[in-house]
Amino acid sequence: MASLDSHVLMKLVSFYLSTLLVSTLVSSETTCRGFGSIISFGDSIADTGNLIGLSAPGEFPLSAFPPYGETFFHYPTGRFSDGRLVIDFIAEFLGFPHVPPFYGSNNGNFEKGVNFAVGGATALESSFLEKRGIHCPRGNISLRVQLESFKESLPNLCGSPSDCRDMTGNALILMGEIGGNDFNYPFFHHNSFEEIKELVPFVITTISSAITELVDMGGRTFLVPGNFPLGCSVIYLTLYQTPNKEEYDPSTGCLTWLNEFAEYYNDQLQTELNRLRKLYPHVNIIYADYYNALFRLIKEPTKFGLMNNPFPVCCGLGGPYNFSVGVSCGNKGVGCCDDPSKYLNWDGIHMTEAAYRLVAEGLLKGPYAIPPFDWSCLSSEVKNKESLDTQYSLMNM
Repeated sequence: MASLDSHVLMKLVSFYLSTLLVSTLVSSETTCRGFGSIISFGDSIADTGNLIGLSAPGEFPLSAFPPYGETFFHYPTGRFSDGRLVIDFIAEFLGFPHVPPFYGSNNGNFEKGVNFAVGGATALESSFLEKRGIHCPRGNISLRVQLESFKESLPNLCGSPSDCRDMTGNALILMGEIGGNDFNYPFFHHNSFEEIKELVPFVITTISSAITELVDMGGRTFLVPGNFPLGCSVIYLTLYQTPNKEEYDPSTGCLTWLNEFAEYYNDQLQTELNRLRKLYPHVNIIYADYYNALFRLIKEPTKFGLMNNPFPVCCGLGGPYNFSVGVSCGNKGVGCCDDPSKYLNWDGIHMTEAAYRLVAEGLLKGPYAIPPFDWSCLSSEVKNKESLDTQYSLMNM
């Protein structure tokens, strides 16, 4: 990335200090909360089976087929990975069962959590995007739709209005990751950069409005992820491959301009979260720095037990990264690596369980949660876990 001039540097320093100040104020007013459950919204990064639940027979997504789920569950669960996701490791850390999907769960046990995240979901309504020529292949499964499903399900989840307010207030609410597909869909079709950049304030306003609505319903703790380093995603490295070496970060091989877009979005999101923190000082709004939690793995993969080259895909076929657009993991004839635990990339878009575990550790134990979680009220056994790679059989009690 090019060097920064003094004006830009001062702007970044000012932004960092304001974020630090607000985060410190929030942290000083927030004591450790022993969460009662997890409520999740989002897309495929957090989907634990909802897309399957919404799919008609014969139209199941590829996440419904092997080798998805092979590492931990040993069968496909609808998760877009070989095993667990960030949400699963958070649940395990808190001593909860894995958060069940809401859609398609007729008799689901939602006592310790409920998940509305759907693979392919957008923050914005599909009609909004379609008017701009952006097609949503999964239809309208937007953040608004997920939030309405949550509101409609409340009588069955918690009963009386006061009980529901208590449930929402005692929950850790995961707001995503959501919004990534709003950019992915137009980027995948090579829409203009400026056109896509214009979507940023709309996406952030939508996320902010959902948080505000949940605060009004009693929500007190939110974990709000930013976007991953898009320029390091294998699908983007394939779609935007170029002989122009100046477009790549020489230290990582990632596409610089796409990472700069992700950084811009994340900065705008954090600015809005700072505004919400000032507006709701009694609410703990935590920014999940997915960008840097993953970027460190790309810069120094062997330090984290991954193979030296972070880009080859574990489940894929062809191309310089073992990935070809249109030849997807889960299809017949598409091979899978022998040891996914050494890989960062799973299918060219999503990460392996090993990568998600490391991202989750970075959030729960620092330093990639702003402000950091306060685990002072949790048992020493939980706080001192050396790894989030726990046994599900012990948690599913």
